[in-house]
Amino acid sequence: MKKPLVIVESPAKAKTIAKFLGKDWLVEASIGHVRDLPSNAAEISPALKKEPWARLGVDVDHGYAPLYVVPAEKRAKIRELKALLKDASALYLATDEDREGEAISWHLLELLQPKVPVKRMVFHEITKAAIEKAVENCRDVDTSLVDAQEARRILDRLYGYEVSPILWRKIAPRLSAGRVQSVATRLIVEREQERMAFRSAAWWDAQVTLERTAVAFPAQVVALDGRALAQGRDFGSDGKLLPGKSVLLLDEAGARKLADGLAGSLPVARKVDQKEFHSSPKPPFTTSTLQQEAGRKLGMTAKRAMQAAQRLYEGGFITYMRTDSIALSAQALNAARTLVNARYGADYLPRTPRTWEGKARNAQEAHEAIRPAGESFKEPDDVAREMPADEARLYDLIWKRTVASQMVDARLRSVAATFDAPLRGGGKAELVARGRTTLFDGYLRAYVEGKDEHDAGGEAEEATLPPLQQGDEALVLAAEAAGHATKPPARFTEAGLVQKLEELGVGRPSTYASIIGTIVDREYVVKRGAALVPTPLAFAVVNLMLALEPKLVDYSFTADMENQLDAIARGESKRNDFLERFYRGDQPGLKAIVTERATGVDPKKVGTIPIGSKDGTPISLRVGRYGPYIEHGELRASVPEGLAPDEITVEKALELIATASQAEEPMGHAADGQPVFLRTGRFGPYVQLGLDPEGDAEKGGSEKGGTPAVKPKRASLLRSMNPKSLTLEQALQLLTLPRELGDDVDGQKIRAALGRFGPYLVKDVPGAPKPDYRNLKSEEQLFTITLDEARAIYAQPKGQRMGRGGAAAPPLRELGVDPATQAKVVIKDGKYGPYCSDGETNASLPKGAKVEECTLEEALRLLAERREIAPTKKKKGGRRTPAKAPAKKRAPSKSKG
Repeated sequence: MKKPLVIVESPAKAKTIAKFLGKDWLVEASIGHVRDLPSNAAEISPALKKEPWARLGVDVDHGYAPLYVVPAEKRAKIRELKALLKDASALYLATDEDREGEAISWHLLELLQPKVPVKRMVFHEITKAAIEKAVENCRDVDTSLVDAQEARRILDRLYGYEVSPILWRKIAPRLSAGRVQSVATRLIVEREQERMAFRSAAWWDAQVTLERTAVAFPAQVVALDGRALAQGRDFGSDGKLLPGKSVLLLDEAGARKLADGLAGSLPVARKVDQKEFHSSPKPPFTTSTLQQEAGRKLGMTAKRAMQAAQRLYEGGFITYMRTDSIALSAQALNAARTLVNARYGADYLPRTPRTWEGKARNAQEAHEAIRPAGESFKEPDDVAREMPADEARLYDLIWKRTVASQMVDARLRSVAATFDAPLRGGGKAELVARGRTTLFDGYLRAYVEGKDEHDAGGEAEEATLPPLQQGDEALVLAAEAAGHATKPPARFTEAGLVQKLEELGVGRPSTYASIIGTIVDREYVVKRGAALVPTPLAFAVVNLMLALEPKLVDYSFTADMENQLDAIARGESKRNDFLERFYRGDQPGLKAIVTERATGVDPKKVGTIPIGSKDGTPISLRVGRYGPYIEHGELRASVPEGLAPDEITVEKALELIATASQAEEPMGHAADGQPVFLRTGRFGPYVQLGLDPEGDAEKGGSEKGGTPAVKPKRASLLRSMNPKSLTLEQALQLLTLPRELGDDVDGQKIRAALGRFGPYLVKDVPGAPKPDYRNLKSEEQLFTITLDEARAIYAQPKGQRMGRGGAAAPPLRELGVDPATQAKVVIKDGKYGPYCSDGETNASLPKGAKVEECTLEEALRLLAERREIAPTKKKKGGRRTPAKAPAKKRAPSKSKG
């Protein structure tokens, strides 16, 4: 008997749905998108390659008709689905209910050409009740949603394929531009520019500890003899007091005098202000807020959070994870309220359900908020027994946020007490103590929202104060002078960038993870801990985009494009009209930009970042063919890797220039008379034996072309060495590396060498694709290790560190236990430097990170990021069959084929 065929995107989703539908249904997965625009020329048929639009994959002269191709790896799947469809009684297209999901359903419809009834089946959670309801309430494919997805895909193709080649010509090959990625890069660059322009201001005050009724509490001196003391908010980003600020700016001596005058004083409370207030819970998660909180609370990247959410959804644990809605269904409200009443009691349950309304700018499809699936919510402990650690931790977060959203407000009381304190030697200081107490915890019993570093820093820590009223006396237990300095604007974290993009209405929250991944992969941004640090390359790309057409990276313009895509999705606007305005019209008229303005862009200008000047001569950070370098008149110096743009001050630039200038003169000569140089390159200081061949591009960061036939011998300095105190003897010792120790027991030569990531041993292995590397415990071993000691290391199983006497080396530090897996987390010393490990995954510590300062939370984040990228090795795809014809558009345009 024929069965209905249900097609979804993923095998995991198919497995869960099949369980609910039973043996009378067939459920198969398409494995994502089944066709797309061509990714390379090999996918385009020879006949179409002659067309002027073939490079774009979009016929811009005939209704922006896209050329769709089926990737080679999907052809077998399409054949399989066609075979299943022959014996099916009906076709149910059950892809996700958003633009991408709607487009997949439409493409399947076009490719399969079914002769049986076709139904579009939609749901936002994968539970038995939801699937049964979806079967009974099917609809047709929404062509407006398909139009919106196709418009976005073509828009991004035109943007990327027309603008990226300009980056290749003007800056460097293999760069890319994108409608959202370039705007995200601009945000990060502009934040770094603010940091570069920032000048820190210093001020001093006194921090006091008071005591009353045996309760000690902190207070701050805010005024001296009636004049307010300077605080951080009184200074501008230029390091100067803001205009109109009549405050007293203390130096260290003045602050110490103030602290000494307060010692043993008996301040009297002049004013005590108490205020009760309420704190309300946050709404349930949207895609954006889930990514933000997963980053803040769980240390997850946006990509990792979305991957875990996808698996939770496909497993039937949460509702659909790509949503802008904060609303909860009646079913969810009932489930949450029932749970609150049972778990926390009637005092925590509002009399009526909390209803959440409102959408983010450019909100897309109207789904429910992200919440636990079903008529009753599974307990986090139960999910933890069924799912891996990431999914369990994310579910716990979603569960708590959803439950808290249906709990009563927290009630709190804040107290601000102002004291007058007589000073020894005369004068009077004004002190303020602030406290906050929780009267009723309410929703805080279940959930507290996380904060970014720069947000959290804005709130002073508040202590619990003893009962106070006007006239009460306290004792100064301690008073210390305290120095402070204003801080530059914090760099974006992934969570902060996601929040800012959503706030501006730029892009879709569901794409933020891939956008961040792209700008990191392109080396526009590097991660330093959780912070996103732009590279000089990012500055050059943003400068070029602004020079081409500011609208290309304009926040409002990019957000308006999302509005227009939303209008297409609602059927209120036409796809072709939108694309025509973007490509040939004035929004922004991409074709004219590419053909007319690109020639006028000066590569040197866009690749130059002003740093300052010395003796009237500009100092600039420039993006060159061989990496970033400093330019000061005719002088140049390479910029060491890892140096952030805001760390390249005039002083630092001049130091690099001075080091590079000294490198032109030899520090001495070897025994054979060859000169020995000390230089600085992209990866730090190094020594060199002999002169550079003519045209060597590495010298001093020069952009001159030419590749030398034989480069002089070079060796990096050890981490313990200071370039300023390096001796000729030390330099010659470094130049002996790699040092040959002798033959191992198998006859292969063992060498000790220093690599970019630390010291190691190496020997060839006959028949193996690569040599056998073993890490050394310290750089000093490079010159002291004996052949017998090296043989002992190779006698150990690979990967086992050795300590003294041949025993496995102990970890450098034990950090604690991963709360999710109960695995012990340690820091070890490896071939490439220190790394953290939980026994299953290893992750290197960031450059410059100190072993003694690494926390358990930081190690867990590093390990999580390593797990995320470890399995993502690129697979070589098979040969793709060229497309035979351009895709046709829905009526009234041509139909796709």
